[in-house]
Formats: sequence, structure tokens, C-alpha cells
Amino acid sequence: MKVSAILLAAGIGARLKSKISKPLIVIAGKPLVLYSLLALERKRQISEIIVVVNSRNKAGILALIKRHRINKVRAVVYGGALRQDSVRNGLAKVNPRNGLVLIHDSGRPFISQGILEKLIRKAGKTKAAVLAVPVKATIKSAAKKLIVDKTLKRQLLWEIQTPQVFAYPLIRRAFNKFGRSLVTDDSALVEKTGAKVHIVEGSYGNIKVTTPEDILIAECIAKNRKAYGM
Repeated sequence: MKVSAILLAAGIGARLKSKISKPLIVIAGKPLVLYSLLALERKRQISEIIVVVNSRNKAGILALIKRHRINKVRAVVYGGALRQDSVRNGLAKVNPRNGLVLIHDSGRPFISQGILEKLIRKAGKTKAAVLAVPVKATIKSAAKKLIVDKTLKRQLLWEIQTPQVFAYPLIRRAFNKFGRSLVTDDSALVEKTGAKVHIVEGSYGNIKVTTPEDILIAECIAKNRKAYGM
């Protein structure tokens, strides 16, 4: 089954407090977005990549695509005000004949071929699959005045990651019907349709670079990827 990949690289990365657009920040000698571009390019089931950019980083990302011969890039489009707006813009360029759509944040540079394989295979069987890792910390919910309401059962909690993979008709329907809802990932829109979303256990090394300390962690992971099975 052929897969269309949407790579989100339109965020400005405000929490990084960097003058450089987040996807172009260099981690261990390589721009952040390039890690994902190379991983998606190598995956045989992926037939096309749609890259979602912003006006600040478009030229830089286009240069990387050309320099590193990322031949599967079919379109480069601008993102929107919200994450789901960016995904919607990417979906508009997807080949509807492809069975699956993979959505990934460029802020997560360390996706392995093995994880991609497991995720795509699961989505091919179930129509909706997301990467996640078991939560390590104790999680509590709190009321308005920071008074603990209750302690959540850690064994039931999963930290959701990307990529997330969905059957094309399912993700289109989710966006058409619920695309204006305020959500933090695409799975939440699919869940609103009543479809079952399956979890594929990912890697703790698949971190999201969001704040300055994440850059230090990413540098360490990049230099020790074998330890994380990457």
C-alpha cells in the first residue's frame, strides 16, 4: 500500500527563543528537518512527501531538498494559523489514490526505519495507528488553584508521538467534519469520528525539540542513536 507523507515544518518555534527557524536549527551538524526528510525518503512504501513550511524557512528547506536529492518531495506548501490548518494544506496536495497518509512533525528528528515499518504495517491493517511510549512520571490532575484533584493511573497513560498514520478516506473525513476543533494532534480528530486508533509503541529517543534544553538532549541522542535502536 502506497503512503503519502506530510512533514510539518511551518512552526516558528517560539519557545526555543531562536532567531533561526526551528526546522533549520542544526543538531549534530545537520538541520533538524533534514533528519525527517532523509528518513521518509528512504522508506520504500512512501511514494510522495508534502512539506509544509513558512515564509521564513521555505528557501532554506527547498535548498536542503535540492542539495540532498530528496526526490520524493511532490509539493512544498505554506502552513496555516493552527496545526490542523497546516495539515489540511498538506492533505490538499496528497495523491488520493494512495491508501495511507503519514503525518509527522519535523521537530521529531529521530524516527527509525523500523518504527516506520511497524507503524505503516499496523495502519494498513487497522486504518489508524499512532506512535506512543508509556508515561514514566506520576501524573496528577489539578483544580484551578493548583490543588490536586486526583492521581491518574500511570499504567493507562501513553505519551503520544508522531508519525501518525491513517487511511486516506478516514483522515479526510475527520478533517472535513471536525477540522475546526481545537486539538493538539491529528488522532484527536480521527477519534471524534468514532474510529478506533491503535497504539504502536515507539521510542523514548523520538523526542520533540521544543525548548532550549531539548537541543542539548537531541545532540546527545544524535551522537548515540545506536543506543536507542536507531
